[in-house]
Amino acid sequence: MISPKLVEVGRHLNIKLHTLTTVHTVTGEEGDFTVSLRQAPRYVDMDKCIACGECTKKCPGKTPDKFNEGLDKRKAIYVPYPQAVPLKYAIDPAICLKLIKDKCGTCAKVCPTGAIHYEDTDREITLNVGSVIMAAGFTPFDPSGLDNYQYGNFPNVVTSIEYERLLSAGGPTMGHIECYPDKHAPQKIAWLQCVGSRDQNKCGNAYCSSVCCMYAVKEAMMTKDHIDGEFQASIFLMDMRTFGKDFEKYYERAKDQGVRFVRSRIHSITEDADKKLICTHVSEDGINITETFDMVVLSVGMETPKDLAQTVRDMGIELNANNFVETQSFSPVSTSRKGFYVCGALQEPKDIPLAVMEASAAACDAGSRLAKSRGTLTQTRTYPTETDVAGQEARIGVFVCNCGTNIGGIVDVPAVAAYARTLSHVAYVEENMFTCSQDTQDKLKFVIKENRLNRIVIAACTPRTHEPLFQETLKDAGLNKYLIEMANIRNQCSWVHSKEPILATKKACDLVRIAVAKSALMHPLSQPTVAVVQKCLVIGGGVTGIIAALGLANQGFFTTLVEKDEGLGGNALYLNQTWKGESIEKNLADLIGQVEEHPLVEILTNAQVTGTSGFIGNFKTVVSVAAKERIIDHGAVIMAIGAKESKPDEYLYGKDERVVTHLELDAAFRNKESMVDACRSAVFIQCVGSRDKNRPYCSKVCCTHSMKSALKLKEKNPKMDVYVLYRDIRTYGQRELLYKEARDRGVIFIRYTLEHKPVVERQTDSLIIRTRDHILGLPLEIETDLLVLASAIEPRDNSALAQMFKLTLNDDNFFMEAHAKLRPVDFATDGMFLAGMAHYPKPIEESIAQAKAAVSRATVVLSKSSVVVDGVVSFVNKALCRGCGACEDTCAFGAIEIYEDENKAKFARVQQALCKGCAACSSACPTGAAGVFHYDNEVLAMVEAALN
Repeated sequence: MISPKLVEVGRHLNIKLHTLTTVHTVTGEEGDFTVSLRQAPRYVDMDKCIACGECTKKCPGKTPDKFNEGLDKRKAIYVPYPQAVPLKYAIDPAICLKLIKDKCGTCAKVCPTGAIHYEDTDREITLNVGSVIMAAGFTPFDPSGLDNYQYGNFPNVVTSIEYERLLSAGGPTMGHIECYPDKHAPQKIAWLQCVGSRDQNKCGNAYCSSVCCMYAVKEAMMTKDHIDGEFQASIFLMDMRTFGKDFEKYYERAKDQGVRFVRSRIHSITEDADKKLICTHVSEDGINITETFDMVVLSVGMETPKDLAQTVRDMGIELNANNFVETQSFSPVSTSRKGFYVCGALQEPKDIPLAVMEASAAACDAGSRLAKSRGTLTQTRTYPTETDVAGQEARIGVFVCNCGTNIGGIVDVPAVAAYARTLSHVAYVEENMFTCSQDTQDKLKFVIKENRLNRIVIAACTPRTHEPLFQETLKDAGLNKYLIEMANIRNQCSWVHSKEPILATKKACDLVRIAVAKSALMHPLSQPTVAVVQKCLVIGGGVTGIIAALGLANQGFFTTLVEKDEGLGGNALYLNQTWKGESIEKNLADLIGQVEEHPLVEILTNAQVTGTSGFIGNFKTVVSVAAKERIIDHGAVIMAIGAKESKPDEYLYGKDERVVTHLELDAAFRNKESMVDACRSAVFIQCVGSRDKNRPYCSKVCCTHSMKSALKLKEKNPKMDVYVLYRDIRTYGQRELLYKEARDRGVIFIRYTLEHKPVVERQTDSLIIRTRDHILGLPLEIETDLLVLASAIEPRDNSALAQMFKLTLNDDNFFMEAHAKLRPVDFATDGMFLAGMAHYPKPIEESIAQAKAAVSRATVVLSKSSVVVDGVVSFVNKALCRGCGACEDTCAFGAIEIYEDENKAKFARVQQALCKGCAACSSACPTGAAGVFHYDNEVLAMVEAALN
């Protein structure tokens, strides 16, 4: 998935890569830093290395072998992984015989280009920059010091990172899961959670690493697909923290498919004579259970490497007690040193989507400071003159990808390639290990020119993520970017037919035949350019919208901020503090003051968006303000309309004033004469309206909010009895410290299940909460003065805006991003971006980071004077058109208009910049005049090929 992005970085003219490099010093101040880098010797000339692999084939040196066979072995000359960028070899001086003992030298002898240079030394590199973004990542926790798990002693105990390598098609076992010593496929694997996290005493890390629960579930599910026959996956856990978008659904799906979740911690692991692993745990009923597993996976957490932490401190940047960079909630990517920004796990453990958002957010903040210098150092990419293929017979090149064993482990790739050679118009066929890797892209350009290919078929994975990469390669080779067709033999063959390799191979041949039939008829398409209106529209005036408007304005782009209510602030108006204790009221007032005073921000309150038209760079949106309509021209849109706290219909809410929601409790804290002061006891019930059939998602912020509120009650009255009834406590990341503090302060936590929810009864002087003690297994009755419901966060009615702007909603009615990991703030519609709780429930700091990320992505559009629109659009055959207007009426994008020619005859024509190529016009046209380029006769050819 990430390979196209890596290749894009490697190709980008305005990105300079320095690998094997560490930061030595950074001097100066914001806007004028001098960065001293130290680059370790590679011993390979990158300009000469062609990554042919001859050196590593002949190299005798290897790293020391360990029990985990293949996981820690590599040659002395190597590439880190098959899709590395840059795809160049390097020599490890710790094991190279030539560098250690002045012996061997084989790699220099066999290298055909003379790229080996044993005399390389460290190099000093000096850069002058205006801002610095730290994205140095993390290191996995090393469980070697935990004797009870026997990591490093028992060969079938591996870490989750090592297990990822075993699952990987490019890993040491080519995606096959094998146990020591006889390489048999495991029938039982146990995943042990929180190894290196949530345990200050044993591992020194009190925080939660946030990602481990989800990757364990993912690994378990993937293993079920990898292993034929009987297999049982067991995950041993404390709390299941599937708090992200669609995570809870994946968790439920795993349970439905037989993944076993055990609420218990395994204390120690022993080994029998067959190298199987014996684990003992305590059931929820208090019974000791001993089980035997073929393999145990330790779900290790994240931590900052000690040397990295020291480097960061040496640069004058503040770290917190957990060795993560200290940031504030309202400036989540800014460090204590001006001009330095942070993103990813160096700030706190987080998953890929949030890390990607923060990367764009850091780019936004850095860009705001450097806005005056924009464009002064950029280079423009040039392409060779496009080959005119008009009139040429189709010469099709077919490239079939193994994707390691991701495809090749199921589909017989050589057989598919052999079949492709028998097809008409196919002039060249090649198998590749990874077609999307940098070396294959370079080879692809050479093959196209060498064999005079004028159409390309890629039989690999999904065009959704990879087609732009291959289109760019075609442009580099002098071909029109639309002369490519992809056959998705990964998703549609090897993945869905993993248990039927013969049928998967047959289907892959069918898909290649169909793709070849289409490509033979394809012709070059043009892409017109249109001018960009360098203004932005932000919809929603909460914290997210305000941050987005300020971010755009600070980069020099005029922004219109539309808010439906009479004032700005949104949900933040009803909140007291962030989880770190910062005042939301004070910070919000400061933000509102900034945005109201900014000369490049226009604020429209009591305003509603009533219509829109246009396309990337040229939108026209109708806004109703004070019963008057205004048309706003803008080049990009950021959707930041937020979400809302739901109102429960259970637990006596609305029937007894002692039952309140989180926001109502926050209001009570602000009221000096509220009932809170008189309370002797309080009960919190979590997951009210979340994680059920109506809302099968976690609202993410509720557990942390309850911790803060419980601690506030304890602060007011240390003797108050405070109870939290929960299903899972999801205080992810460093919020775990709040959970620990609450326990230390005497807050009592009682777990309940969805099948046995608490029961609330009203009495004159108190409320009675009946539940079941999950440890004793006995009924429990709690008398309380206050009941706080952690009610779900639910989306607003997003349907009207979604229909207007042609946006997609998920099953829960939150807006859908283009890609969860690669494009987490983009909509599928170009020029439109997403931020805040309209995307999914999240805390303030994540909403702010996402707002800044959306700004960063929007500026990519707005900073250009023009944009290129898509070439796959509708067309009208004038000879068949009778001007009936059916296509115009059907088009949802206003891309077709009826006009009169000089003879007063009516015809339809397509405005290419507005057209999305949906083919609605083609379906409506009674004469067959309307069609879509590459989806007209080409589709008929595909159908004929499919039925052949």
